[in-house]
Amino acid sequence: MRWRNPGLFGLVLALSGSALLAACSASEEGPTEPEDTTRSASTPTDGGPGVAPIDGLAATEIAAFYTGMAEFEKTVSDRDGLGPLFTEASCAGCHTSAARGPGATFKMAVVKADGITPLDDQSLLPFGNTQHPNLVGGTGARTPILVPFEGTRDLGGSTGVVSVRVTKLLGPPLFGRGYLEAISDAEIERMAAQQAARTDGIRGRINRLPFISQPNPDPTFDAHRPGDTVIGRFGLKARIATLDEFSADALQADMGLTSPMRPAEFANPDGLADDLKPGVDVSAEQMNARASFTRLLAIPGRAPGAMNGRAWFENCSCNVCHEESLHTRADYPVRKLADIDVAVFTDMLIHDMGDGLSDSIAHGNEGMATSRDWRTAPLIGMRFNTTFMHDGRATNLRDAILMHDTPGSESTPSAQCFERLAPKFQQQILDFVGAL
Repeated sequence: MRWRNPGLFGLVLALSGSALLAACSASEEGPTEPEDTTRSASTPTDGGPGVAPIDGLAATEIAAFYTGMAEFEKTVSDRDGLGPLFTEASCAGCHTSAARGPGATFKMAVVKADGITPLDDQSLLPFGNTQHPNLVGGTGARTPILVPFEGTRDLGGSTGVVSVRVTKLLGPPLFGRGYLEAISDAEIERMAAQQAARTDGIRGRINRLPFISQPNPDPTFDAHRPGDTVIGRFGLKARIATLDEFSADALQADMGLTSPMRPAEFANPDGLADDLKPGVDVSAEQMNARASFTRLLAIPGRAPGAMNGRAWFENCSCNVCHEESLHTRADYPVRKLADIDVAVFTDMLIHDMGDGLSDSIAHGNEGMATSRDWRTAPLIGMRFNTTFMHDGRATNLRDAILMHDTPGSESTPSAQCFERLAPKFQQQILDFVGAL
């Protein structure tokens, strides 16, 4: 397999990005610390630390969880349809022990001389704005791919100097994602309406977008059809509506595996098709099994003795975006998750995080989300993270919070609130979030 190198392309290692933590305004008065109501962590399974099915599932659901875990951890090859572009050869490669990373993809954008504003003409990226770190040939060998370098180029005329900006995207944690899928549309709409009435600049928005996948042969959890308007819930910009679609999208885009919901091969620079396995690579059963594993993952138990920081978390209004509890719909097919309040610490909305956290991707690529918009990250399983922000640029929670102080960001007051607190109260917030 040979890759073309059209002038502007070169090897890159790039870091930029975001995750959401808080939006707040501070009070100089100290809040009353709440009672510690922690519980012990979930018992780990052979899937890794914190990986366990939701308590109280039916026997058939527990069986589906472990069947899905086997599919999730399965390593595939080119003979199974892997590639030619791929990030990792298994789902677990991007979500080790269901946590974030280490697998990563790269988003690219041609930007103006300011290094942030996307150029209307993105033709310097003839193969689209997404690239993956590996390609596979007929022998199954891995080779680093070529992507645009982060540099400048003078195009002359009215265009002038432009540059290519690269954003690294780590695979997000998967803990408790069934709870997020179960949250009712009405709850998400309530959060948007509640924030629309605020006067402090915090204005989360629902990412409504057209459903682009094919219908799932099993409509138990996903009965959407192409063109339906849906509420995005998953992905860093809430561009995916359901966990079935999340599974199909990841198989297609990150592994080059087609499925009934995503039967087309992912575009790649050489225009090569997956000729070692003609037709659809993954069955509906295999696709949905992976979704079941993700759907039935428990929220890891909180580490004990770290709940006192909740008062300061709320005093700084971090809970405006990271809403602790949302209600699920009564008809959700997993009965254990139906019609309950769930602790997910997100509003499921997208927020303007400013130029400093922009990925410079032109508007329209991810529904209503712009280059500066990101969905509020659910604070679930945070204690299993070793890096933070969607590119891993922050190696600790303190840096991640402070990185939200960027021009134009809704979260600037949050970071400034945190920075003004006495060190012991800062630490209480860090302990609270870090124990989730």
